[in-house]
Parts: sequence; structure tokens; C-alpha cells
Amino acid sequence: MMYISKMVPTSDKGRFYAFGRVFSGTVATGQKVRIQGPHYVPGEKTDLYEKNIQRTVLMMGRYTEQVQDVPCGNTCCLVGVDQYIVKSGTITTFKDAHNIADMKYSVSPVVRVAVKPKDSKQLPKLVDGLKKLAKSDPLVLCSTDDTGEHIISGCGELHIEICLKDLKDEYAQIDFIVSDPVVSYRETVTEESSITCLGKSPNKHNRLFMKAFPLAEGLPEDVDKGKVSEKDDPKTRANYLHANYKWDKNLALKIWAFGPETIGPNLLTDNTSGIQYMNEIKVHCVAAFQWASKEGVLCEENMRGCEFRMLDVHMHADAIHRGAGQIMPACKKCIYACELTACPRLVEPIYLVDISCPQDVVSGVYSVLNKRRGIVIQEEQKMGTPLLKIQAHLPVAESFGFTSALRAATSGQAFPQCVFDHWSVLYDDPFDSNKSSHKIIMNIRERKGIKVEMPQLDNYLDKL
Repeated sequence: MMYISKMVPTSDKGRFYAFGRVFSGTVATGQKVRIQGPHYVPGEKTDLYEKNIQRTVLMMGRYTEQVQDVPCGNTCCLVGVDQYIVKSGTITTFKDAHNIADMKYSVSPVVRVAVKPKDSKQLPKLVDGLKKLAKSDPLVLCSTDDTGEHIISGCGELHIEICLKDLKDEYAQIDFIVSDPVVSYRETVTEESSITCLGKSPNKHNRLFMKAFPLAEGLPEDVDKGKVSEKDDPKTRANYLHANYKWDKNLALKIWAFGPETIGPNLLTDNTSGIQYMNEIKVHCVAAFQWASKEGVLCEENMRGCEFRMLDVHMHADAIHRGAGQIMPACKKCIYACELTACPRLVEPIYLVDISCPQDVVSGVYSVLNKRRGIVIQEEQKMGTPLLKIQAHLPVAESFGFTSALRAATSGQAFPQCVFDHWSVLYDDPFDSNKSSHKIIMNIRERKGIKVEMPQLDNYLDKL
């Protein structure tokens, strides 16, 4: 058993050593092994390759030494398996082996830039380069947006800068245009829906009645950490929600889905009783909920901390009139109407900034933080040194250029370090055109190519 933790670029352009530790047995040159990716499920064929190891290599400082085999307890590199592993994986010769759990990182990629080649003929080179970049760094996410943009997500300004340099010099070797950094926002609701929203199916024979509720404080974080998830036993989950968040046990037993992508911090619950055929439309409602929670109504960003509760359903008796084509559009429209009637707000990511600086430049640090909506939460003397340690919360949107501004204000004596900390709700009304939330939403809509105007409730709410 061996766990591959990272891919190390070799002197050969575009090829990688798979670096990891041998946990049991011996890994040897020419051995036939099973390469199990992070999505491998024991007994299935997904994310599984059976290949030979070409060479085993020891890494010693800047030199590499080829060896015949490596016994357990040691770290080594494998040659010839880099095409089958993206970031990490498990290598084994035992066919019933389970995966070694993936490493979790304390930072999450929240800063994104879009890249496009200067010469459109070189697009394949860019795509290939992005694949290699995603391999080489465990924290980078390279994705293609629905609009066709190639997005690189990293943990901060400096991280993105290094990735772009690597992409240009090493992996793609072409010139490309980089957009301004983009911050991922989330959408949420802050109150219960003011009215019960009705969604009618296109054939007017099915009606769904729903409301949106904000999730209790702390619950979205529990979902993110995996304390509450779709895989839990329903009774255990219901008891946990009842004990910690005062949820009604019957409602907690009827959680239909988590979204987006079945793991997000939004819930679809069924609060109806005694209605026939609910199981038939459940699949369609869950699909519509996954879709809607991935692309919220304000600016098609993911939702966070929303619960959509099904209150009542009127269905056509004939199964042919309540298929996916009828239920899904009605449910999606109804969820959007619920969001618009429940005080929708944007949620922005916040960094925790650690700043070390001498006493005499503290005023400069405070003035830079105040200009950028930063909030100081702690200030303490570092024992045995003349330095102060200041901790502050800084919105990710304000963090671009923060390091250089801080160095300028303190003549290079302050050292900041940013780590993603939490999500914070922007409490100004996005429908007021003078507020910052409104401007952010308009910019996002313009960037995504959506109509640049606020969504109107009448477009989503059906009349009785």
C-alpha cells in the first residue's frame, strides 16, 4: 500500500514523478499495481487503472537516484504513473484494498482568475497546460465555466501569481490574457419567506407550495465539516438537529436533499402530510433543487444556508402529466420565488489575517485595515520580541493589493499572512441601487453574460 501525496515536476517537460510514502509491503520497478484515484469505490471500476511501474526513484535533495525497490516506511517517487493520477491517489497490489483517505487542507481556493490565450489557435496548449498545473499543485482548482471561460482558483493573490508564472513558463509556454481577480460570493436568505410561494407546472395541472427559511447559525459550518451530511443515518441526524438546533424531529426525518451537488449547506425538506405519489415527484424536485442551489436567482452563484420547505402539493392523478418536464421547471421557479421573498442577501468570503509588526508602525496597519473594511479581533505582544501580533478579519474582495499597501504604509516592516476563515453576510439590500451589494451583483451578472438587471419576483411567482 502506498499513498501518493503530490506530483513533482521532472526535468522532462510536462512529466511528473508521483511522490508518496510506502505504508506496507515493498514497491518495486516493473511491478503491476492498481492505481486508485480519490473517487474509487471498492468493487467498482471507476477511477481505477492497472499499470506497471516503470521506475522507482529516491529523491535526495536536488538529486534523484534510481533504486530496484523501496520497503515500507520510506518515501519515494514512481515514474510512469503520472498520466493516471491527478493530484493524489492510492497504489496497491491487493484487489480488496480501500483508499487511504485524501488529505484535507486548511485553506480553500476562493480567489479566481479567468485566462484565455492571446492567439485563439493556441487554446489546446492552454487546456493542456491547465491540466498539468492542476496536477502539480494540490491546492489549485482548474475548471471551465459554463460561459466557456477557463478559471484558475487559488488561495490568494500571491498563490495565483505563482500559478500563472508556472503556467506561462513551464506548462503551457504561450502568452495569455488574465482577467481581474474574481471573488466567489454565495447567496443566502435572512428571514422566512413573507408569503407562501406557488409554482405551477407548464401544463397547469400540478402545483407546489413552498417557503424558504434561513438555516440556524452554525449549521452550514457543520455541513461543511461533514458533521451533518446526506450519508448520515436519518434518525441520528434528526436527533443531532433536534438537540443542537431545535429542529422539529418529524421535519428533520424528512430532509430530501442537501445541495448543491448533494454536499452543500442548503436543505430541501418535505413538510407535507398524507399526499399520494410524493415519492414519484421527489426525484424531480431534488434535481430542480440541486440546479437552483448551484445557480441562485440573484447572480447565479451557489446558495448557502437556505432551507426550502415543501408545504403542500396538488398533483394530477395521471402519472404521464407529472413527469420531470412538468415538475422540475415548476419546482425551480418556486425555489427562486421563495429566495426572492425571504430577504435575499450576498455572502462574502473573509480572510483571517495575521500581521507581525513592530510597535511604531501599528497606526499604519490600522489605517490600511480601516480603508479595506478590515476588523481587528486581537492584538498581543510576542513574548521576548519587540513585535506585535495583530489578527484581523479582512474581506477577500478587499485583499487584492493589500500586501503591497501594507508594506507601503509600514515601510516594509509588517508581514501579513492570509488564511480563508469564514463566510459573512452582506446585510445591505441588493435591490437598493446605491448599495455595494447591488453593484457587486450587477458586475457578476455582466461578467457571466446574464441580463444586467435585478430579478423580478413576478417572473417567478405564479398566481393562484
